[in-house]
Amino acid sequence: MKEIVFAGSGGQGVLTSGLIISDIAASEGINVTWVPSYGSAMRGGTANCTVKYCAENYIYNPSQEAPDLLLAMNELSLLKFLPIVAPGGTVLIGDTVELPEGARQDVTYVKVNCTEIATGLGNPKGANIVMTGAIVKLMGDFTHDAAVTAMNHMFAKKGKSKFNEANAKAFDAGYNAVEAVAAASCVR
Repeated sequence: MKEIVFAGSGGQGVLTSGLIISDIAASEGINVTWVPSYGSAMRGGTANCTVKYCAENYIYNPSQEAPDLLLAMNELSLLKFLPIVAPGGTVLIGDTVELPEGARQDVTYVKVNCTEIATGLGNPKGANIVMTGAIVKLMGDFTHDAAVTAMNHMFAKKGKSKFNEANAKAFDAGYNAVEAVAAASCVR
């Protein structure tokens, strides 16, 4: 079973990123759960979700346990969820996130300049889609084409297919931008 926690502030698209990954898994016939959690503020409040997927078994406990991957779109989310990442897991951080002093050394940190990339593509709200592409590449469980197809289908169901081309470009940029960063080079 694989577990991913997506965390950030309301409005950063972390719930959408989690939903995209869960839709990709479902489109591949994989058992999946998506459990959102968010504060009362629509924008600026906390938001996170947990996605678990498993091809062999049903998922009996959809709650957060020990994620294989954490997406932290802000430092508060990193501080909150870093302690529960499984040893040997991956922590994906955006360009505005700095690692705290004494950050764990038993996980791999990957930094993607998602805001810069999305803005450069003319899609400043697409930072979460950039990170979704990075997650698909890092997890290695889904093909690029299947992921883009599922993502486009999800947005089309919501009546937002006009964003498919921009989202595909943002996804591709994140998929291709994955760059491992040694923990020591990130620590302040």
